[in-house]
Amino acid sequence: MRIVLDTNVIVAAFAARGLCAEVFEVCASSHILVISEYILAEINSAFMKKVKLPKEIIRDVADYLRDVAEIVEPERIDESVCRDKRDLPVIGTATNGNADLIVTGDADLLTLKSYQKIDIMTPRELWNRLR
Repeated sequence: MRIVLDTNVIVAAFAARGLCAEVFEVCASSHILVISEYILAEINSAFMKKVKLPKEIIRDVADYLRDVAEIVEPERIDESVCRDKRDLPVIGTATNGNADLIVTGDADLLTLKSYQKIDIMTPRELWNRLR
C-alpha cells in the first residue's frame, strides 16, 4: 500500500515508543510511505516547538524520512473539502502520491473518513487492518 502518515503520527512515532512507532516501522518496512516537503516542515516545527529536540536530531530525522519515503508535491485541494485548511496539503500529498490511505490522529481529517478513493483512519484502525 501507499501510505501518507500525517505529522502527528510521525512525531509520535519518533517522540515515544508506542503504537505510532510500531505503525511507522511496519509502514516503512512493508509499504511505500508518501510524504511532502509541507509535511516535513510541519514535523520539523513540531519537533522544535513541542518535543524540543536538538536541530541536529531534527535534521537527521528529516534526512531519514527523505530516504525511506517517496516525496511528492501536494496537489491543490479545494478549500471546501476539509474544515481545517492546514490539512489540505496533507490530502494533496495523498492524492498526488496516489496513496491508498492517510493515517492521522487529526479529527478534522478523520471526520472525512475518505477522500476520493483514499481511506483516512487512525493509527489503531490501520494496526487492526494490518493484523
